[in-house]
Amino acid sequence: MQTSVTPDAISSVLSNPSFDSSSERPEIVVQVVDLKPIGNRYTFSANDGKTKVKAMFTASLTPEIISGKIQNLGLIRLIDFTVNDISSKSTKYFLVNKCEAVGSVLDSEINLESKSEEEASEPKKQKLEHSPVTPVNDVKTDVSTGITLKPKQEFVAKSASQIMSEQRGNAAPAARMAMTRRVHPLVSLNPYQGNWTIKVRVTNKGVMRNYKNARGEGCVFNVELTDEEGTQIQATMFNDAARKFYDRFQLGKVYYISRGSLKVANKQFKTVQNDYEMTLNENSEVEEASSEEMFIPETKFNFVPIEELGLYVNQKELIDLIGVVQSVSPTMSIRRRTDNEMIPKRDITLADESKKTVVVSLWNDLATGIGQELLDMADKSPVVAIKSLKVGDFQGVSLSTISRSNVVINPESPEAKKLKSWFDSEGKEISMSSIGSGMSPSAKNGSRSMYTDRVLLSHITSNPSLGEEKPVFFSTRAYISFIKPDQTMWYQACKTCNKKVTEALDSGYWCEGCQKKYDECSLRYIMAVKVTDSSGETWISSFNDEAEKILGCSADELNKLRSEEGEVNEYQTKLKEATWSSHVFRVSVTQNEYNGEKRQRVTVKGVAPLDFAAETRLLLQDISNKNKPSQ
Repeated sequence: MQTSVTPDAISSVLSNPSFDSSSERPEIVVQVVDLKPIGNRYTFSANDGKTKVKAMFTASLTPEIISGKIQNLGLIRLIDFTVNDISSKSTKYFLVNKCEAVGSVLDSEINLESKSEEEASEPKKQKLEHSPVTPVNDVKTDVSTGITLKPKQEFVAKSASQIMSEQRGNAAPAARMAMTRRVHPLVSLNPYQGNWTIKVRVTNKGVMRNYKNARGEGCVFNVELTDEEGTQIQATMFNDAARKFYDRFQLGKVYYISRGSLKVANKQFKTVQNDYEMTLNENSEVEEASSEEMFIPETKFNFVPIEELGLYVNQKELIDLIGVVQSVSPTMSIRRRTDNEMIPKRDITLADESKKTVVVSLWNDLATGIGQELLDMADKSPVVAIKSLKVGDFQGVSLSTISRSNVVINPESPEAKKLKSWFDSEGKEISMSSIGSGMSPSAKNGSRSMYTDRVLLSHITSNPSLGEEKPVFFSTRAYISFIKPDQTMWYQACKTCNKKVTEALDSGYWCEGCQKKYDECSLRYIMAVKVTDSSGETWISSFNDEAEKILGCSADELNKLRSEEGEVNEYQTKLKEATWSSHVFRVSVTQNEYNGEKRQRVTVKGVAPLDFAAETRLLLQDISNKNKPSQ
């Protein structure tokens, strides 16, 4: 049983700039220090008694740690690892792909001589490979330390084409060829690296798109790539590269890729969770892996709590969700607008520890396959994890699967176990509310929770430049203090498209939008109300759906009250009933020009009754933030 480390091992590795591409790669022994979990991986400090360096185990080694084979303060032999930079800094770290425990856990950290990483990076006169060793039956023993090491394995950094050409010219099986590949995990890549080769599966393939801009015309397409650990990256190809690789990349197949470049991902267009995005050009190398080297990637999730979904409404970013199934609907058929094809859909309602629920629409095969499984086991309240969901604003907030969505029932993850435990102990007895009940139902912009971007009215009225460049959105809590009774409160609208209609010459109503004449029309609100809070007051414009919530009746019903005669004016009474009632408003602020003068216009995008529990939480949060000491 080994009880010591390889002296000066880390210093020798860090001082060798060509270590990753070197064919002479010693297997060194280090001590594991400060072992900590980070997601589904573990980080640690590799210690050789004199020098320590930050290190990370790949996800494939996590079972070794959980089982206790690899422990804190234990010794491991590093068989396959790479040296990487942390972003643009000079700091380096080890990414351990393969190792083995070689000794029992020690009582304390080995400390032969303290040395900083900067000192370790200086050139060493005595290299690791120059240590005196005595061969014993192909096993080498370091005379100076008495540590026995296995024979060195050769690792050669090769491009994808080199690997595949060797494989075609060699009769050895693919499994044997795989031993020579220096494959980099996606998590280790950054823009500052040189040559690398990755092994990935194509998990999503976009269509070829044509574009035209100031620099000319061209074509582009992208793919989403996933490695064995579940790390994803988006790769984009333009023009010649797009035409070269479009047919080569096939959904679901595994490839070796090299000679690509990386840059910081554009958040506006990225579809995967990665700080970087890849670009492949016509000189990049893409070779399909053999059937012996195929793999099924691990699915990684980045869960968003249901109560925070409002931040993602109508955004391009896709989200992952985990929840307990509350209900499952039967399958229904929906006619697709683009081609009139009938496609299956099924709605499931999920809940989480935020005590909120949300409806997720499963489409196509997910509706008929996994959706049916969930229907059969709905009474057992299974936990469901879904990757890549689109967040829409139907009924405030809604979720939909897309072609690349992945649904996992009762996943074996800490989040799933914690959620199931909460639901079984208390969640199933709690009354929950839909996240959409506190959301603005606007179609495109400003759809966020009523409890985000909360401001007082004075914040809006004291900033006359708000909304000059583009609309800005806020939430505010205020009382309706006055509704002018003699204003034009509605307009005559088409019952089909809701656009304004005009009275026809003979009879009926003409709709310019539909280019049709109708016998009847409906009334829709276009109303101004004054709102007040502790900081001031302002006029806001409210349209039909929001005005109905404020007044409690439709425009047609209010018009009937206005035309009625009697001792009591029911119309005035209805307006007075609506005043001095408190609401939470989601508003947009824009600048309109009137008679050559710019004026601020505040428009209601959503209105909801007070949720006293949510208001209390908001106040407590404000108090907590104010009590925090300043940095």
